[in-house]
Amino acid sequence: MSKVFSAHAVSVDGYITGRDAGPGRGLGDGTQLFDWYFNGDTPSQEFGGFKLSPASARLFDSLSARVGAIVAGRNTYEDSDRFGGGSPHPTAPLFLLSHRPAPEITERQTLVTTGIEDAVAAARAAAGPKDVGLMGGGVVTAALAAGLVDEVVLHQVPVLLGGGRPFFQSLPGHVRLRLIESVPAPGVTHLHYAVER
Repeated sequence: MSKVFSAHAVSVDGYITGRDAGPGRGLGDGTQLFDWYFNGDTPSQEFGGFKLSPASARLFDSLSARVGAIVAGRNTYEDSDRFGGGSPHPTAPLFLLSHRPAPEITERQTLVTTGIEDAVAAARAAAGPKDVGLMGGGVVTAALAAGLVDEVVLHQVPVLLGGGRPFFQSLPGHVRLRLIESVPAPGVTHLHYAVER
């Protein structure tokens, strides 16, 4: 069966955006969270325009190649200008989890209003043998609470943002993680965890 995982750039103090993130403002004052996408000379094989360090490229492309569908939350969707009508991944369709209507949705995007379990199930069906990627703190937290997440990857950037949107929200209990791999790279440390059940 395919896996469900999240991979997010995050500050050392746990933020996935800076202050004033929002539509038209992206990550707000937290844009340095994505600097490592462009701080090397190794082109990504999955994402055109990304030039990473060799260590980051190996891990990033390995994770990206696994993705067959994405589930994202409404804040991530809006902050990313609705992904231009597409998806945050070059080939994977987007499943938008939201309780509100989304009249601007396109054929590469599917609105799911009935909860995280249904969103992940629909994404799994679309992904086939590939994995499902999760985007956004609310989506990841809901999926963790429902016991749906297999792996968590933190692309930890050495900065304290001091504010913004926190990655993890309140969970009903502890979630134990087992470190699979730690990859230090220029401007980021990649921490790959398995969720223990």
